[in-house]
Amino acid sequence: MIARLRNYFIAGLVVLVPLLATLYIVWFLFDFLDSILRPLVIRIFGYPVIGLSLAIMLLLVLLVGSIVSHALGRRWVEFFERILCKIPLVRVIHSSIKQASAALLMQKEEFKRVVLIEYPRKGIYVIGFVAGGSAEEIQEKTAEHTLNVFVPTAPNPTSGFLVMIPEKDVIPLEMSIEDGLKMIVTGGLVTPNNKIENDTQ
Repeated sequence: MIARLRNYFIAGLVVLVPLLATLYIVWFLFDFLDSILRPLVIRIFGYPVIGLSLAIMLLLVLLVGSIVSHALGRRWVEFFERILCKIPLVRVIHSSIKQASAALLMQKEEFKRVVLIEYPRKGIYVIGFVAGGSAEEIQEKTAEHTLNVFVPTAPNPTSGFLVMIPEKDVIPLEMSIEDGLKMIVTGGLVTPNNKIENDTQ
């Protein structure tokens, strides 16, 4: 019972921490921009323009997204992240939010199902996410019906590797994409509360 409550608590943190952190950051940016822009807008127009701070904040987010979509922008982000990671407390908070947010965003990707594959040797298994069938050329070269399976690393599911594996060597699981990601992010501390687990308790 205690172990189950602990798992529920960790699962709740995985969902709530990135959500609350995102809401706080959005509120902070909005409040910061509004405190700067409101006096200027009133001075120029004579009255406050409703929604201007929100519109500018959205444009700022789009601008940052556009910058980090290019190689130079990503290098700048990595540079500042390295600086942040040198601060002990900031490093823990930053990495936790980044990993949990990545897991939530990955739930919207077009993964089909969760599977097990044998890796790195026979008898050892890792969790993977089926992205779909492999390219036609690969199917022809291997003479097999192969699947594209993304194998994420723990606890950061945004990194990992892609394997093209024959479908007959894939073991399908009943757990959802969300449950699979929770297992990855928590390093196996949170496991799906499925029938098999209940039967063994």
